[in-house]
Amino acid sequence: MNKPTEIMLHEAKLETPQGSIADLVRRMLVVLGEDPNREGLRKTPERFEKALKFLTSGYHQNLDTVLNGATFSVHYDEMVVVKDIEFFSLCEHHLLPFFGKAHVAYLPSQKVLGLSKIARLVNMYARRLQIQERMTSQIADAIAEKVSPEGVGVIIEARHLCMQMRGVEKQHGQAVTSAMLGSFRHNKQTRDEFLSLVRAKQS
Repeated sequence: MNKPTEIMLHEAKLETPQGSIADLVRRMLVVLGEDPNREGLRKTPERFEKALKFLTSGYHQNLDTVLNGATFSVHYDEMVVVKDIEFFSLCEHHLLPFFGKAHVAYLPSQKVLGLSKIARLVNMYARRLQIQERMTSQIADAIAEKVSPEGVGVIIEARHLCMQMRGVEKQHGQAVTSAMLGSFRHNKQTRDEFLSLVRAKQS
């Protein structure tokens, strides 16, 4: 006999874990067969909690606080590119790191962003539980929202430890994602210029 739907929903509902992240890590260590009281692990739960809160600190930031008013009215209509922005993030599927470089470009209309704010914007989205595809789109959409440029291009190149440490265990695989908005999507010349600047080797 099938259970009523409301009973199934009740049984499937997750209870909110009690205690701090450190408490949960202690329980996890026990489940793994470890002794959380041995010398090497005694302070690990607190260290893990501190590290995890830093690595997910992007949840406590928003566009307005990160950009902090650093948009400027400037008559400039050439491409602005900030490339090789290093980032570290956590894959939401396995809670393992993925890391690499982001390349961000936009064609200003009437406003430009402070250059350091672009790197801070990348960090804000990287410091959340993420997938690379979503993060790429979020960065592009945020710039489009705040400065209304003619177009935005974002390329992210990253290595994923969930591929390197487990699963297929391929050590040299790299994922590349892109988001092209406005003129970067519709104008091949603009897109090709961005790609050539990203590929150009530093002297």
